[in-house]
Amino acid sequence: MATYVLDGPARLLFLSRDPARVTAQLAGTALAPEQAGPLRDDISTDEITPVPILTHFDEQLGRYPYTGLRAGDALPIGVDAIKRAGVNVVVGGKRYGKGSSREHSPMAEKSAGVRLVIAESFERIYRQNADNIGLYTSTDMGLAERLRQGAAITVDEIVADRDALAAAIVRAGGLLAFGQARLGGVEPQPAAEDAAPRTLFEKIILRHLLRTAVTPAAPEPGDGVFIRADWRFIHEYYTGMAAHMLHARFGRPLRLVDRERIVVFEDHTSYVDESPNHVRAGIVPNVLAMCRAQRGFVEAYGLRQHRTLTETEAARDAGGNVAGISHAMMAERYALPGQVVVGTDSHTPHSGALGCVAFGVGTTDMANAFVTGAVRLTVPASLRVELAGVLPPGVTAKDVVLHLLALPEIRSGAGVGKVFEFTGEAVAALSIDERATLTNMTAELGGLTGIVAPDAETARFLRERRGVDAAIEPWMRSDPGAAYAATLRVDCGALSPLVAAPGDPGNGVPLAALRERPRVDIAYGGSCTAGKREDFDHYHEVLAWAVERGLSIPPGVALYLQYGTTAVRDYCVARGYDRTFAAAGARILQPSCGACANCGPGSSVDAGQVTVSAINRNFPGRSGPGSVWLASPPTVMASALAGELTSFAELQARHAP
Repeated sequence: MATYVLDGPARLLFLSRDPARVTAQLAGTALAPEQAGPLRDDISTDEITPVPILTHFDEQLGRYPYTGLRAGDALPIGVDAIKRAGVNVVVGGKRYGKGSSREHSPMAEKSAGVRLVIAESFERIYRQNADNIGLYTSTDMGLAERLRQGAAITVDEIVADRDALAAAIVRAGGLLAFGQARLGGVEPQPAAEDAAPRTLFEKIILRHLLRTAVTPAAPEPGDGVFIRADWRFIHEYYTGMAAHMLHARFGRPLRLVDRERIVVFEDHTSYVDESPNHVRAGIVPNVLAMCRAQRGFVEAYGLRQHRTLTETEAARDAGGNVAGISHAMMAERYALPGQVVVGTDSHTPHSGALGCVAFGVGTTDMANAFVTGAVRLTVPASLRVELAGVLPPGVTAKDVVLHLLALPEIRSGAGVGKVFEFTGEAVAALSIDERATLTNMTAELGGLTGIVAPDAETARFLRERRGVDAAIEPWMRSDPGAAYAATLRVDCGALSPLVAAPGDPGNGVPLAALRERPRVDIAYGGSCTAGKREDFDHYHEVLAWAVERGLSIPPGVALYLQYGTTAVRDYCVARGYDRTFAAAGARILQPSCGACANCGPGSSVDAGQVTVSAINRNFPGRSGPGSVWLASPPTVMASALAGELTSFAELQARHAP
């Protein structure tokens, strides 16, 4: 018997770029697709569920979907608006659900009564999260008109173009139900070696493959599979939801598979008392309760945990606490070449700089992996990114990524769901810290992950930073003749410092092309992308140059520097960087995600403020209500000193003798 997507009439909401049309629909006006006007593209999960909403992990989420959605200059969807209007079908444009891996977004939609989301294309993590919780999705834009005309849509139609595993999970009602029925006692069964040329990504996946009755023995791009992860990690914004899901389905206590390979981080909430975003919303008690829930889960199951430090705690710390941003810590302490690392953060690909497969998953995926050991993956195609030539002085990996993000191919979605394999002369010359900037920001490029084949630099990093003598084995490279969906070539010698204009990381432009230079109210250096040792080398180089010349941060500009991990902090203190930072007028912050996720000092507090930031994404509201320009570490420091967007070379020219 057919199962239908809706059990009653369709009530559609087209997410139009015109706020008046959104408001009219919520008030009861039914629009045809052609009347809705251009649809919003690039709707981020930050807009579907802004950070303050993430402290909820139950049905309360249903009050808040789209409360951060920007249409024109307005936020037309308020609290409870979707429920009150009875909306059960939502229609958006391209790259729906981009950005953070937060499963709160599809959960909020479903809890508000939405049964189906239609969009021209979806970001991988968002769509997988939707599958996992039983929220239907479709890229068939013709469904909107059919539903408006009263047609009944079956689940078979919804999954017709999906891979077999995705279809099975959707039909089962979600991943936990599927896993309970199908994944008990599944053992690793690596695929048989053959002579076919493979990418490094493919080789690693085939070595970690789990065989099940509904997955292929020799997967190809587009197939759904399960793999075994060497490491699984989670942080405090997801642990409460995962525990809630697992205990509700399986009771207590849980049997966690390979619990010694699970790492739990508290990395988003160190500065919650100073976060305007949290204080204004009155959710500090909720955040603290969320942290307590995670600590309780850790204690109950004997899990490995790392906590970030507040400044008060740091002052008491004797150096024994090892803490920091989760994905940065994974590269510093755990991930190794050839491994698989999964985490509940879209920037998990950070560790791909070491030659491992690292990708983000949602809460249900992680919950399922806790109790089954199996991680779901839709096998992606790969893009080969050849970075040729030598980077000019003052140009960093961040500038390379901003250039890639602005390419028409990437902006049109060519990277969505792909593996970005970075190679070429410029990559070979980069440190692991700089390679991590490339792989980290594959999240913004739309990819599943980024990877760099391990080499002598990888071995040096592991030996000097971690005391690990890791063998770089001959198989750890892509074979000649391996298949790629496309190749992107960049002449790195032709690049100059770039910035990305507010609203989207893809709004990149060479700084030299900006005739009018926006003023700067806030400058922020930190986050997983730019809180590494080499990033702080850049910060110090610019600020030391300034201090030597008697320059400091001008009045009206606030500069924040936030370490990514305690290891980075200790490195900077040992080199005396902290004294230079203080002399220049910077406020130094302990390791945490901080302003990047609107979780601490460095976020804007009103819409008129302008920030230049070394973080990875500048979606509306991501780092406060003001506008955010993305830039490289040296450009952020030079702009802070100048009070306007400026490169280090331009600043040096201004003060030449």
